[in-house]
Parts: sequence; C-alpha cells; structure tokens
Amino acid sequence: MTYTLRQFAALAGVAAISLAAACGSDSNGGTAPIVVPVPTSVAAVASGSRAAKITFTGQAGDNSYVVHRAEGASGGTFAQVGTVAASGTALSYDDAGLTPGATYRYRVAAVRSGTQSSFSGDVSVTTLAVGGGANITADITAARTLFADTTYTLKGFIHVTNGATLTIQPGTVIQGDFTTLGSSLFIMRGAKINAVGTAANPIVFTSSRAAGQRQPGDWGGLIIIGNGLINRTGDIEIEGTGTVTGTATGTNYRVLYSGGTANDDDSGELKYVRVEFAGFAPSLNNELNSFTFGAVGSKTKLSYLQALAGLDDSFEFFGGAADGDHLVSYEAGDDHFDMSEGYSGRLQFLIAFQSTVLAQRDGAGQPSSDPQGIENDGCNGTGCTLAFNSTPLTVPVVANFTLVGTGDAATSGSAGGVGMMLRRGTGGYYANGIVARWPRAGVSVRDADTYARAGSVVAPDLATADLAVRSVLFVETPTVFQTGGTAPQNAFDLTANGLVSGTGATAALFTAFPATVSATTTASAFDWTPPAGSAGASGGLATFTGKLAAKSTAPLASGNGSVGGTAYVGAAAPGGTKW
Repeated sequence: MTYTLRQFAALAGVAAISLAAACGSDSNGGTAPIVVPVPTSVAAVASGSRAAKITFTGQAGDNSYVVHRAEGASGGTFAQVGTVAASGTALSYDDAGLTPGATYRYRVAAVRSGTQSSFSGDVSVTTLAVGGGANITADITAARTLFADTTYTLKGFIHVTNGATLTIQPGTVIQGDFTTLGSSLFIMRGAKINAVGTAANPIVFTSSRAAGQRQPGDWGGLIIIGNGLINRTGDIEIEGTGTVTGTATGTNYRVLYSGGTANDDDSGELKYVRVEFAGFAPSLNNELNSFTFGAVGSKTKLSYLQALAGLDDSFEFFGGAADGDHLVSYEAGDDHFDMSEGYSGRLQFLIAFQSTVLAQRDGAGQPSSDPQGIENDGCNGTGCTLAFNSTPLTVPVVANFTLVGTGDAATSGSAGGVGMMLRRGTGGYYANGIVARWPRAGVSVRDADTYARAGSVVAPDLATADLAVRSVLFVETPTVFQTGGTAPQNAFDLTANGLVSGTGATAALFTAFPATVSATTTASAFDWTPPAGSAGASGGLATFTGKLAAKSTAPLASGNGSVGGTAYVGAAAPGGTKW
C-alpha cells in the first residue's frame, strides 16, 4: 500500500494514540485511517488536434478527482489541469487548448473526505494533426466535443447515452463509415446534442466515400430520441433499429421511443446542419432517415437544417412537439417531410425539391418510386388502441412551404407522387404553400377519418376543425385533389379555402430555378424568393385565427419568432434574404 505524506502523518498520530491507550487500558478502540483507492482503468485518446479525452474508473465514496498533465513522452513537470466531480464510476475529463501533433501524459488521483489518493500510473496520448481524422467506434457516455479541425468517422451505431451532451463545433464534418453498414448517430432519451453551425460554416454529416462517389444509403443517419408523447402504447422501436440482441456498445441494438411523458422535453439544438447520402436500411423495409425525431420535445431547437439525397425520408417526426424552421430537403428517397403518431409541433419555411428518383448504393435498400412532399399519418401499427383515432392526434402547423416534385408521371407509382398525402386520421393546419410538379395530385385526403378532422365539410372552420388546408398555390399538377378510392377525395372547396390552381411553369414562380440538375449545378441556380409579378408573391393567409392562431402564438424554441401569417405563399418572402 502506498501512502501520501499526509497519510503517514495521520498513521503516526494514530500509532501514538494507540500506544498511549495500550499503556492504561485493554481497550482497542482507535480511529482507522482513511485509505483512498487509486482510480483505475485510466486511458487517454485524442479527440481532436487540440483536445484529448481522459477516461478512468472511480469508486463509490469518492468525492472528486484531480487530473494532472505533463508535456512530452517523458520528463516534464506534472501540473493540475482540472477536477472531475464524482458521478458514478465511469468518468472522463476533456482537455482542450493543446498543440496539434504533440504528446502529453496524464495521471488521476481520487479525493475522499479531504484525503487524496496516490496518483495513477501515467498514460500518454498524441493529439491529431490539423486536418486529421478520428474514428468513433463506441457509444458516447460522457460529455464530448467534436472539433472543426478534425474529421470524425462513425464506425457503427453510435449512441449518446447516460445523459451526456455531445457538442459539435461549426464547420465540423462527421462521416458515416461506408464499410461499417448503417453507421449512424443516435442521441438517446435524456442526452443532448448541441450542433450549432453557421451559414458560412455548417456542420455536415456525410458519407465516408470521396466526393463524387457518394450515394443515397451510404450510411444511416441522425436520430434523436426525446421524452415526448406518442399515440402508440407498448414498446415501440424507432425504425431501423433492433437488428442485434443485447446492448453492446456501437451496435444496432433496440431503441425505444414510446412511453414519454413530457412534450416540452429538451434534446439540445441543431442549427445549420446538413445530413447527406444517408438512409441505409439495416433490415428489409426498416430504413433509417436523414433526420429522425422520435418523441422529441418542444424545448429542442431546430433551425436551418438540410437533408440531401437520403434514401428514405428527409425529415421524419414520430410524435412529440418539436418545432422547426427553415428546413430544406433536396432529392428524397421517399418523403421529404413525414409526421405521424401524435406529432403536434410547428414548422415554418420548408423547401422540398425533387428532380428525379434516386439510385442507391448496392444493398442499402430501395428508394420509393413515388416520393412525396408531405406524408402525414395519425396512428398506424401496433399499439393504436383507438385505431386512427388514437390520441394525441397528429395536428401540426405547417406554414410557408414550397414543395416541388419531379413533374414526370413515369415516376409515379400506384399511390404516391402526391404533394401532400394526408391519411390515417391525421389533422394539421397547412397554410401559405406552393405545391408544384407532383405527377398524380397536389393533395390526397386519403380516408374518412382524416376528412373527419376537418369536420367532414368542404370549408373547415378554424375555430373548431383540427384539419385545414389554406392559401396554397398549385402549379403543374394534374389535379388539386386526388380522385378515386373510397374517401371524399375532392374534400375542400378551392375558393372557400384560398386554394388556387395556377397556370404557367413552376420556374416562373421563383427568382432562379434550374431547368435540369446535375453534379455541377451550383447554389446560385436556386433562389426560391418570388420575383415581382410571381403568383407566389401574393395570395397568402396574412392573419391566423381560431385553433391555428392559438397553436402558433408561442415563440419557436429556435428564437426565430413565432409562426404567423404572411401575405405571400411559399417558403421565401418577396425581396427577402436568400436563406
């Protein structure tokens, strides 16, 4: 046993007291010294070119830990760089401000009741070179930061657990490993992600393949699980998970999102984040999405997000009440925006653009033959105790949306190719939109349960209805409402709801719109703002009333104001900033 000087002094005192007691009494009642175990399993890994993570195991009864650092592979002087509060036994410390490509040594001591243990043996680590890469192969169980000067590769199904917060710096690139099938990032219930990029330095999740070789389905996607409500009972798995048994770190174990109790839950923030070439299907018809929000709560901040060329849905919301604004989806493998299972959030300023049906990587799954702009459902599947009428109902607010489809009837399957698919008892308020070039129809009110949310009338009353479609411009679409089937397809009167079946070309609605899209198409080819004289520059529902107004009043969590009416339709204001 090794003791510090303080412990030797304490032992000497105890020995003297014990000796004196022994001279005058047979009692053997001295006070035992405090012996503090040394932390074990100390390790260090580079987490960037200027950062390292030190992990170690503590013991029950410890109060805190002292972390020392010395420069160089040998020699140098150890000095304290931080402390760690005791919180369980698996602990870590993130050290930052280091020199790229330099070697450091670390050691850790425990503190208990004012007494410090000996230091552990030292461990060494060399930081990454600037522009270097780092692999992430295990679940993240403690706070961690990803740095912009390092490219990170997800190798496996990586879960942020244990209430940890993952922080990602602006400009950071995170790759899903092409060779580790389905590599994904999961933010689990109780954990958080703070990924706040900027317009100039967005955070990008992409494929590990070289630019020009990347394909839809190269990797899995970004999944966030919150503590919000859904309308399905029992143990409900997030789609794409559960292909292995157990919970081994980095594997695709079962992830549940049911049973939440708080629609105001907070899972962190995403801002200026792009997810591209995602959507791998770990099993048949069990795909991952670019962005998946499972029961995510309203305190979560979502703004300026883009999905590009994902093999399944771009943005999927399963229940919860997360708000979002300024969301862009280019070239979805299935639906651009999908909401179901009691989702009740507010979304404003949405762009969906589809020019083709995607071609996927081999073995990743199959894209839909008929992608759609919006596909919203009530309750569907196991655990729907009242079938499509299970509560909470799916009643989102979707305002200022531009949904542009392929315009090619050959891409339309037997049921899809629709700008807005509303079915299975969904509600919602859809206002101030542009729906263009969808080969089958602008809107499908698919069933009587959905029509009932609107009061089963052609002009829903916003004071009482849970479903309304107001002030939407339809262009290059064969019919506003899908016909046929058993439901009241031509559900809403055009004039009474401000629905306009326009004429002319889709391109005339926008300042810049490419005739064709290829790998060389630049951002300057797109400008969704309507020019003077565009049909999209007017015709909006400027004032919200009734239930729509009541749901829209509270500010968005992102800080970008409240959802409200506009005099224009579509996702961009005339003369506004090109966001």
